[in-house]
Amino acid sequence: MSQMPETSESLIVRVKDPANGEAWADFLQVYRPVILRMARRRNLQDADAQDVCQKVLFAVSQAISRWEPHPDHPFRAWLGRIARNAILNAVTRRPNDQGTGLSETELLLKDIRADVGDSSAELVMETHRQLFYRASQIVKCEFTDTTWRMFWETEVEGQSVDAVAATCGKTAGAVYIARCRVMKRLREFVQSESQIWGVET
Repeated sequence: MSQMPETSESLIVRVKDPANGEAWADFLQVYRPVILRMARRRNLQDADAQDVCQKVLFAVSQAISRWEPHPDHPFRAWLGRIARNAILNAVTRRPNDQGTGLSETELLLKDIRADVGDSSAELVMETHRQLFYRASQIVKCEFTDTTWRMFWETEVEGQSVDAVAATCGKTAGAVYIARCRVMKRLREFVQSESQIWGVET
């Protein structure tokens, strides 16, 4: 599977309609866990990470109608910046912080140039992880436990083919076949998601 491309513009157009519950469900299914992981990687406790996630999603819902596609400002960079601002606010917040006169949503949407590329890259990486997680959860049940184990232990955990073949009581050839079958199915799943997420295989 290749690197994660830009979120499809068709989904963004649909999400711009606040009444389109199906589009928001699609959006949240991928991006909510992504934002949570970004927050937890900054050592925020679960309750704080959940709070940050809610603030980011609210800020997106308030501003997405004004977002327009631009080659230099892709959606993932915009969303990554909002998430980064919310996480920084949560990490650096102090009880004696003075008010700025701006609402919290306005602060999250404020353009902070530093590390925008980093937040965009992190968002892409975490989105890719989330899509792989979703694909693996769905595809796993289509295979026997042994077939999935041979794939997972060699492809994900990095164990040698010979070692996994020995512990599973299979030949190295059987391990390669299992890996090929599972990877083919994972690619098919990702391809089926491409209409929503623009994922390329």
